[in-house]
Amino acid sequence: MTVEPGTVHPGSAGPGYPEPPGGAAARTRKTAPLVNLLRRIDWADGVPARYRLQVRAGLLDETLKLATYSAITHLIIAVAVTTFFWSSASRVYLVSLLAVVTVVIAATLYTTRLYERTYGGAVSRVGVARGYTVSGGLAFALGIAWATMPVVLFAPASSDERLLVVAIAAGLISDAYVVGPLLSVSYLFVVPVIIGSFFGLALCGEPVALSIALLLCVYATFVGLSVRRMSRLSRQRILDRVRVEDQSETIGLLLNEFEENASDWLWETDQDGNFQHVSTRMADALGCPVERLQRSSFRDLLPVGAEPRADADRTIALLDQFRLGLPFHEHLVAIGTATGTRWLQLSGRPFVDRRGGFAGFRGVGSDVTRSRQAEARIAYLATRDALTGLSNRVVFHEVALEACAAATARGAPVSLLYLDLDGFKSVNDSTGHAAGDALLRQVAERLLATVRADAQVFRLGGDEFAILHRGTDPGEAQGLAEAVIAILHEPYHIDGVRAEIGVSVGIAQAPRDATDPQDLLRKADLALYSAKEAGKGRWQSFDPDLEHRIQRWRELDGAMRAGLKDGEMALHYQPLVSLQDGEVVGFEALLRWTRPGHGPVSPAEMIPIAESTGFVITVGRWALRQACAEALSWPRRMRVAVNISSIHFRLPDFFREVETVLAEVGLAPERLEIEITESIFLAKTPHVMDNLRALRAIGVRIALDDFGTGYSSLSYLTQFPVDKIKIDRAFVRELSSRPECLSVIKAIMVIAQDLGIDVTAEGVETEQQAELLRLRRCNSAQGFLYSPACPADEIDGLITRIPEAVGQGQVSVRRVA
Repeated sequence: MTVEPGTVHPGSAGPGYPEPPGGAAARTRKTAPLVNLLRRIDWADGVPARYRLQVRAGLLDETLKLATYSAITHLIIAVAVTTFFWSSASRVYLVSLLAVVTVVIAATLYTTRLYERTYGGAVSRVGVARGYTVSGGLAFALGIAWATMPVVLFAPASSDERLLVVAIAAGLISDAYVVGPLLSVSYLFVVPVIIGSFFGLALCGEPVALSIALLLCVYATFVGLSVRRMSRLSRQRILDRVRVEDQSETIGLLLNEFEENASDWLWETDQDGNFQHVSTRMADALGCPVERLQRSSFRDLLPVGAEPRADADRTIALLDQFRLGLPFHEHLVAIGTATGTRWLQLSGRPFVDRRGGFAGFRGVGSDVTRSRQAEARIAYLATRDALTGLSNRVVFHEVALEACAAATARGAPVSLLYLDLDGFKSVNDSTGHAAGDALLRQVAERLLATVRADAQVFRLGGDEFAILHRGTDPGEAQGLAEAVIAILHEPYHIDGVRAEIGVSVGIAQAPRDATDPQDLLRKADLALYSAKEAGKGRWQSFDPDLEHRIQRWRELDGAMRAGLKDGEMALHYQPLVSLQDGEVVGFEALLRWTRPGHGPVSPAEMIPIAESTGFVITVGRWALRQACAEALSWPRRMRVAVNISSIHFRLPDFFREVETVLAEVGLAPERLEIEITESIFLAKTPHVMDNLRALRAIGVRIALDDFGTGYSSLSYLTQFPVDKIKIDRAFVRELSSRPECLSVIKAIMVIAQDLGIDVTAEGVETEQQAELLRLRRCNSAQGFLYSPACPADEIDGLITRIPEAVGQGQVSVRRVA
């Protein structure tokens, strides 16, 4: 006869349990009507036929586990009811109720113990049927007994006693949760209690009692639905567990298939560590016959012998975990075989027998000898720069750590030379990355040929290199830096192309400047930054003042953001004066910042910081709006000039920002002059040209500031639309003493007049300078001759006083300012 998987033949009492005399079939027929009724309730949602017996057994087992606690609770309630109503109700009824409840409880406890003793954990169709029948019958009997309680006690009771009856009835209804896994048993108990409670309250005849009865029915409905859902969840959980158990055989087959075809292999030991299962693949990996391994133990496989200390430590650690019964995962061990050392990767977990006792280990292993050898090769390559063959950043930190420790402990100084190539990017971009790589290889060769045995060269990445030089004389490190600068500056020949680069070097020494690699590298980087700032192609030793500058930089970076928000910044205005009639034609807005408790901060210090962080855009937006708003009160003929950073001007929608500010403030576009420097034209992005054209199209004037210095090119005047150029103060300052300065200004004026461009001279401090510029037909001037930059509230006075002073020929810093 074929039996469904996961079930037990109906005629058996379960594995290991003899069938009681009389036969199971006859008993099953006797209880069939009640059992079928219970099944129809419990399996409304359906359970696959092959799993039904196991699921029923699981539900019955969960219910019976709570039967003892539920029974004791019912007995306590019966005693309480008898005590509370002894003086007001029929004592015959109370004693009868207590007796019936006691008998049912006793029967419940007895049958529960009997079921556990007879069937234990076995799955038996007869046992499950009996369990359902008995538990359902006892639940129904207990429900009938309690159903009489509200019928008998409610009507004659006092108000307090009625409240007690209702509370007990509600509590009894909630007992459905205890037997919830078996929905049918739960209904057999709770339905009589619900009916008895309703009729007990309804028959009283009082409207309040009828209302309470209806509410009790609503509560019972909620409990019934909740119990049904709990029963469904319990049934699903048990069904999932049964399915997992049923699939274990399939999993075993898959594991066998895995062992035969995969590169890994399975192993198993008993509680004493002796191998119970050894695969042929494991034997092949160890070069040992399967029969020999079957007669050995796990400890024999991992002898601790003459292997290296690290390998022995790993083996001892694994044996300790095995001895303590602890799981291990991907543990790497070295095993000596006839063919040499083999590396095995082992994972294992302890397993238990049916009684819960330790039964041994099961696990998986693999031969990772080839990957281990590859890892060793990779580890070696990981310490080298693939392009140049020099030691890489990882090795640098290890060597620098040892050198710094020796410098601190034994007073053996070590100098770090931090190198950054000058001009490498342009060579790399113009000749291609292949040529750039060849150039870096030649740089590495020259560095290796330059250093002596007391120094080591590293490539830290990109075009950055480092040299660790051990020596007591700092002059030796400086001499090495000069030699490196000289040798790297010599021309390179790459595929017939000549290339020239330079190098800047920052030097820091341990333990004088730092005691750990990170700090040493940071301070060498500061020195390198100083060398580049000084003009590149040179070396610079670390100076504590460099760190103070960086700290000052960071301090101002944070303070200026708060300063703008807190109103510490303001705009001062320097007048632009017509050289022909002495009238004030406009003002240039200049940023001023006064820190409370610190005093004024120079724009020359503040602006570079703001540009490096991008905060200059925020400042520029504020200054543009502030200048336009304050210029609104000036005479309509006067313009306001606002300096805009090239970073800000290159934004795609900068011209829209200007349009928005002018519209919101109400200033006419022709009264605004945007001052930019020639550096903006180095990056000829489409946004720069779009912004220039759009601003001029709406009437905003463009002025080219600091003309004649920096990146000056006369081609800018023809390629880019500007309305004004401002001659840098460097030419005006020496106008009287150096004829060539006057010649330059003459040339600028001729070009500007031919192109229809206005000219303003900056830094005018003497009347002689003003007269020379006027004779050269310069349009306007600004400088201390007329006034320094002043707050906005002094502008009205300047507009009046400057023309008067010019007309009287008495213009001076003291008189006007």
